[in-house]
Amino acid sequence: MTYTLAIHGGAGVIQTSGDEQPYHQGLRQALEVGQSILKAGGTAIDAVVAAVEVLENHPLFNAGHGAVFTADESHELDAGVMDGSDLSAGAVAGARHIKNPVLAAHAMLKDSRYVLLCGEGADQFALEAGLPQVSNSYFSTLHRLHQLQTLRANDPSQVALDHSVATAGISKTDNEKKFGTVGAVALDQHGHLAAATSTGGMTNKRPGRIGDTPLIGAGVYANDASCAVSATGTGEHFIRACVGHDIHARMVYGKQSLSEAANATVFENLSAIGGEGGCITVGHDGSIAMPFNSRGMYRGWVTEDGEIETRIFSD
Repeated sequence: MTYTLAIHGGAGVIQTSGDEQPYHQGLRQALEVGQSILKAGGTAIDAVVAAVEVLENHPLFNAGHGAVFTADESHELDAGVMDGSDLSAGAVAGARHIKNPVLAAHAMLKDSRYVLLCGEGADQFALEAGLPQVSNSYFSTLHRLHQLQTLRANDPSQVALDHSVATAGISKTDNEKKFGTVGAVALDQHGHLAAATSTGGMTNKRPGRIGDTPLIGAGVYANDASCAVSATGTGEHFIRACVGHDIHARMVYGKQSLSEAANATVFENLSAIGGEGGCITVGHDGSIAMPFNSRGMYRGWVTEDGEIETRIFSD
């Protein structure tokens, strides 16, 4: 068996081409870490968790350090992981003190008593698991604070997805939005699939709001019978469309290829209800599909036979 790894850093585009290179570098760093695990014969679940951890530590991505602010000027983070070999899964939501939420989600998966913990329960679980804890201010950056302040100056009740135009305070066009989530999907040399997704949510979101990221079958899903999926975009729509599981179901019950299933879910089901964004997917045969209905999606991939590739637009 060969291996395959794909990652994303959010759907949409940033507003100036001069800011693109640091994103490419961040994606490459995550791919290199995940690839080193897969190349050495490691598991898909370890590879996706490690890749997402890199992105959580990168301040340009809306996950971990660099997460967006909530309406009460704090941070609440979500993450979910799933192992396609046995359908084990773990997730945390509304975490406030876990340095790397994806590690807590992975610990939840290994603990196996629960799938999802939120708020103080998630923070306490991570503490008992010996995971690094931080003050909530650790996640703050001046860039994210400026986003919150600009958004509130325009409309105090408005919420926005990461680098959306509302946050930037400029006129709205389709090519000036970026939806902030990070994720990874992988097939390892043993034939097993895994997926991981992590996010800081939406700027100025109501405290307690949870999107699709930690919800198994919506923002994250993996099953060795079909594929691994990590999603990014308008979370409420991804929940309603059950994006991750829908792709799986189309493959298993509808006998569609990975590309057919992923494209139909994003361009038909999701678009039909007004959802915007995309997903990265890897099939049980190592194939890759990364459809998105936004202008771009920060993404990258690597296989045993190829070089690391990163992209933003539909090239």
